[in-house]
Amino acid sequence: MSLNKTPAGMSGKSYDIIKTSYLQRHHDYTTDDKWYWKNLMSGDWAWKQADLIAQNQETHGSTFVPLIMGSDKTIILVASGHMEYHPLYLSISNIFNSVQCAHHNGVVLVGFLTIPKSEHPHLNQSLAKNFKSVKMFMETRDITCFLDGHFQQTIYGIGPYMADYPEQLMLSGVIQCLAGHKDLDKHTELLVDQLTYTQLWSEYSIIGDLIPFTNDFTRADIHELLSTDLLHQIIKGTFKDHLVDWVEEYLTITHGTHHAAEIMDNIDRRIAAVAPFTGLQHFLDGCIFKQWTGDDSKVLMKVYIPAIKDHVPEDITHAFSTCPDFCYLVQHEALTEDDLLQLQEALDLFHQYQEIFKTSGVTKSFSLPHQHSMLCSSIMESKYIKAVKEPWCRSSRFKALGQMLLMNQHLNKVAAAHVDFEACGMLHGSWLSEALQELQRHAPSSKKTLDDNAMADVALEGLPGRLQGDPVEVLDGPTVESHVELGVTPHDLQLDLLHFPAMIQEFLYNQLHSMDPVPPHFNPTTAPIFLGKVTLFNSTAATFYAPSDLSSTGGMHCEHIQLTTSWQGGPARHDCIFVNMGADMDSPMGGLTVTQTSYFPCAIVCWYSHILERCNPDMGMYIVTPATTDNGTAEISIIHIDCVFHTAHLILVYGTNFIACGTNPHNSYDTFDSYYVNKYADHHAFEIA
Repeated sequence: MSLNKTPAGMSGKSYDIIKTSYLQRHHDYTTDDKWYWKNLMSGDWAWKQADLIAQNQETHGSTFVPLIMGSDKTIILVASGHMEYHPLYLSISNIFNSVQCAHHNGVVLVGFLTIPKSEHPHLNQSLAKNFKSVKMFMETRDITCFLDGHFQQTIYGIGPYMADYPEQLMLSGVIQCLAGHKDLDKHTELLVDQLTYTQLWSEYSIIGDLIPFTNDFTRADIHELLSTDLLHQIIKGTFKDHLVDWVEEYLTITHGTHHAAEIMDNIDRRIAAVAPFTGLQHFLDGCIFKQWTGDDSKVLMKVYIPAIKDHVPEDITHAFSTCPDFCYLVQHEALTEDDLLQLQEALDLFHQYQEIFKTSGVTKSFSLPHQHSMLCSSIMESKYIKAVKEPWCRSSRFKALGQMLLMNQHLNKVAAAHVDFEACGMLHGSWLSEALQELQRHAPSSKKTLDDNAMADVALEGLPGRLQGDPVEVLDGPTVESHVELGVTPHDLQLDLLHFPAMIQEFLYNQLHSMDPVPPHFNPTTAPIFLGKVTLFNSTAATFYAPSDLSSTGGMHCEHIQLTTSWQGGPARHDCIFVNMGADMDSPMGGLTVTQTSYFPCAIVCWYSHILERCNPDMGMYIVTPATTDNGTAEISIIHIDCVFHTAHLILVYGTNFIACGTNPHNSYDTFDSYYVNKYADHHAFEIA
């Protein structure tokens, strides 16, 4: 129903109560009564659209379904060299963020917009034709069968459109050089009716004969619906194509061509020496690439700032740090009013520190188009791999478009069948595990030969988080803060620890008195002695709640913590972890501290201590150093596995000296003695570090 006027037969006071209650049901609030935005339907735009729809009484009781669209140009040279294919993707705003973040087919491929290179205006006509079938249901109700099996009255609407900058210009009908014109947001249709093509071009940068496709649809204005593409315009555009390139230009202007090349080589060596981390690709040659992808730009943003530290002025370092701060904040699962203030602060700081590029002569001016909204196209990019790249590779390359469309239809049907089979309980476990469990149930207790470890290997077969597989995994399951499980298979490892029995004795003593508010002092002569068998594992899986990262519908994310003498046939790998020391622990990171894993069971860890009680002002990161005992040896102890929170990533504090050529990711921790706690390793690290 519309909330613009009081319904007949109802007093204004009563209506105000109902209106307030209705608003509260559709707005999300934090525990301290602050409004937060979790998806498109929780914002003002959806509410205003509902008011417009409700002006027609025949639409009352309908479900509003905004259509979120996106397109990304790709060139298929072999199939048809003179054509550009624009894959058109579609999602709806009614899908929760958790489903979108889990990539559970929340985005579908609508089709390919085939547009000759010489006729770019045809993009709008192609879009208008694709959505002609739903045009009539933007004003009248459509009866739709929802996933719960019930039929609902549905009203569709054109929602945000995600595209890179050149496509935004084509869709809105403006030219690139004057995209920042102050009158860009005027009503285009009125201007086209009143002015000549020459006036439109010279005064408003509008192409008069290019009509946006939203002109044919009700309640749609392309200038309101165009959304900034976070991946292409901020991460690849602002960070990689501008800031990274400007650093090289600044070094050339300041130090000359020869010395600037030496500094750039040192920056590349610093990037190449970054230790491995889950989901973080390794730049063997630094940032030297012939062709950059979106993933390359995102990973470079995580490791680039420490690499340029002390080679550039502090203002450039600050300008760089505000860019990933903004990107990570805007990709939070939910945004509160405080988050919006932090976003504005990061943007203001970037505008303040970017001036050094102008004063140093790197650039003469800054010209950025006005933007009013922002969406991330990472999900659309991942859909491109499944919907375009892989079907193209599987095609015969001859008239491949029809084959690619047919493959996508088959993939959609397989995905639908998978959901149905899962709902029927047909995809739990495997044939082998089911058969072995059946034998176990019917075998006499004296003849049961399957031990617990063997049954665990079988029962956990194929489940994520337990076997070696992809470095980043998602888990379907209940939402918990964190959970850690050891690997399935034990390994024969040699421990070079002289005081290992005493460490076990102290660990067991601490566990016995873990619930005591004032535990007695540890005495080796009276503490229990462990004489049992010790089983060693070289990996564990940390599962934790990280809805802003790639996660399941419950927000659960899984990462493997590795400790091995040879990782993937190469050198040893010892990952670092965050350890939960409790809220009462005097730690700058809110009860968390950093350690480096040595060996399991439980966990043998080498401790790190903070150099500063606050973040480094230039980098915005904490700095840690290996902790030592009173006699100068490394501080090593055993902790309970439940104290492990998740993996941590450390980057070397390089200092002003050039890094040695022989430094590699596997020995860099042994070469330096202080490290940044990389808060840009993933979204979860950004929130806690």
